[in-house]
Amino acid sequence: MRKRSFIALMGTILVGSLFALPAIGHHDDGKGNVSPPPMEVQELEFANVVAAGAAEHSNAPNSHAPCIRGESAKMFGCDRIDMLSHLTLGDLGLSFANDMWGWTDPQTRKDYAIVGGVEGTVFVDISDPKRPDIVGMLPAHTTLFNLFWRDIKVYDDHAFVGSESVSHGLQVFDLTRLRGVEGDPVTFDNDAHYDEFSNSHNLAINEDSGYLYAVGTNTCDGGLHMVDISDPVNPAFAGCFDDHDYIHDTQCVIYSGPDVEHHGKEICFNSAAASPNTVSIVDVTDKANPVELSRSEYEHDGYSHQGWLTPDQRYFLHNDELDEAAGVVDSTTTRIWDVSDLDDLVMLHEVGHGTTAIGHNAYTEGDYVYASNYTAGLRIFDTTQLADGVMEELAYFDLYPENDNTSFEGGTWSNYPYFHQKKIVAVSSMDRGLFVLQPRLGN
Repeated sequence: MRKRSFIALMGTILVGSLFALPAIGHHDDGKGNVSPPPMEVQELEFANVVAAGAAEHSNAPNSHAPCIRGESAKMFGCDRIDMLSHLTLGDLGLSFANDMWGWTDPQTRKDYAIVGGVEGTVFVDISDPKRPDIVGMLPAHTTLFNLFWRDIKVYDDHAFVGSESVSHGLQVFDLTRLRGVEGDPVTFDNDAHYDEFSNSHNLAINEDSGYLYAVGTNTCDGGLHMVDISDPVNPAFAGCFDDHDYIHDTQCVIYSGPDVEHHGKEICFNSAAASPNTVSIVDVTDKANPVELSRSEYEHDGYSHQGWLTPDQRYFLHNDELDEAAGVVDSTTTRIWDVSDLDDLVMLHEVGHGTTAIGHNAYTEGDYVYASNYTAGLRIFDTTQLADGVMEELAYFDLYPENDNTSFEGGTWSNYPYFHQKKIVAVSSMDRGLFVLQPRLGN
């Protein structure tokens, strides 16, 4: 009862924070900085999750639980994915978990899951995936209107952390400090801090160029805020792209795909949740003069959210976060965009997956896409038949057994499938913490 009362109080505070944020965050520093864009209406529901006491499920097991006859640990629906371990929110020291990323130490080859939450960013050694070890936490840079959202990306053995919280800016943490830490979890501090923006919704890093792209900030009209992180502890402002207003997420690469005209250029593929909702492609090679290559609206839109390129950079797999909730599509949906001509992107197919959950974050690796779809859990799809509009589901693990509602009430926010240990995937659950899973693909 004490925990439930604390969570309900937190939910009340956070609801107030969400509605107060735009006015508090307003400032102009002469670089095109404007008031933050309005908070996404659908994400206000996350405060209700906390207020309802869904921030902790202690009945879930922590140990290895293989998927047997469609069930893991007698509670999680599954198919060809085993649970290796699970850490609750209480274990992590969080009241709510959100985005996550990962890091492999190039010296020790240890794998680490990096989990964001209300209180800060937690580092977990999953080198032994059945016995995860919580190394420590980097607390939030500010507790001023401290919100759920925290986004993490990694470059040159440094973690970069952004947040919607006012005055949070960008935290920089040297991940090599995790080496040799034993015993109780450590509370870490920043190695550097970047304050050219106050708040952000997402971060993207192009590891091949050494540039970070913050989106949904209170600067650049919510578009691409570009930062040179080639020297990680001395991040420097590099430029803005503000022609598309609010960009919710982006992936930026040194282009090597089918369109030979643009080979070697730095290209960003944007999910822009402005009015209208679009997907856009921008050449950011010259940070002082970024150039739009193409931009397209799409049918049955709700809120353009996130997407990821296939490894050959021919297709962009895109999620809209409100199409399911708005009822404009019949089931959890992925859009397949043909980006083989960067100057003329084309939406090829709208693929429904049969589940009723809201689609969120998806990442490609080889011939697979790993999708975190809130109440439907982690879903893994085959990507070898994208041209024909086919994405066969190969495996799944449902982290939210209560239901598959078209809502934000619980389940998985994101996942990371790029560890040194190729057969494991770490998955963040808003209400249950961190899962380390092992898909059995190709069997």
